[in-house]
Amino acid sequence: MRIFITGGTGFVGSHLIRYLASNNHQVRCLARSTPTFQPYRTNIEYHSGDITDKASLVASLAGCDAIIHLVGIIRAFPQRNITFERLHVEATRNIIEAAEQAGISRYLHMSANGACETADGNYLTSKWHAEQLARHSRLEWTIFRPSLIYGSGGEFTHMLSQQVRLLPIIPIIGNGQYQLSPVYITDVVTGFANALSTPSSIHNTYHCCGPDQCSYDELIDLFATALGRKKPTKLHQPLSLMRRITHYLERFPAYPVTSEQISMLTNGNVCDPRIWSHDLHITPTALEEGIKKTLTG
Repeated sequence: MRIFITGGTGFVGSHLIRYLASNNHQVRCLARSTPTFQPYRTNIEYHSGDITDKASLVASLAGCDAIIHLVGIIRAFPQRNITFERLHVEATRNIIEAAEQAGISRYLHMSANGACETADGNYLTSKWHAEQLARHSRLEWTIFRPSLIYGSGGEFTHMLSQQVRLLPIIPIIGNGQYQLSPVYITDVVTGFANALSTPSSIHNTYHCCGPDQCSYDELIDLFATALGRKKPTKLHQPLSLMRRITHYLERFPAYPVTSEQISMLTNGNVCDPRIWSHDLHITPTALEEGIKKTLTG
């Protein structure tokens, strides 16, 4: 199968490209400019185009059998025209319209756990609006709503591992008891790949979480154990204080977190993965095992 991927240079995209190519799919990746390097496999190719420019997409889709749309951002920078509306909603509209024009019907869409019209913040509401574009299209869509994804190359994974390695005391926003069900990157990409050959996944929305639930504090301890360290000392920052500080400092790109990200983190990120894992023939990786594979494999 020839598969067109947007967002192929990101964390999930890079893993998915390798997985699909190693399973004998022909993978075509959207790139803002054609890379000067040669792909490491002959069944991977790059086409120049811009997800915010529909006209540049149609020619890139020629000959493809399916689309996997992964483009997304976790933080907006309006001063640089990097917004949730543009990169989530408008980009999704562009790729759907281009798919319909190119005669491609199969479409897999990356959303986020918690996407909702009434969610607290533009990230999750923009994800919900993008989902609606898929649902109201003529395409044979499947929507994936992953929770926190961890694995090699992930920014969150790198941040936690560096904190455990380098800091004598780890700062924690709030009480650290908010619950998470992190999902291993290999399980996420396996789900995307298996959906391509699973007709029953068409017009379904899947919540993708790991099989284990833990608090943020416990997650840090799991990282420490995997790295052969003792459980680190944690300094819990009052949530009300962090919200006030962030309200004033988040306008600066160097400040590492936004008010919206604090809300999403402290609201927790859990779901039931049973339907996703059953329908797409996945055995979700245990959290402790996945962290060990990531940090020591």
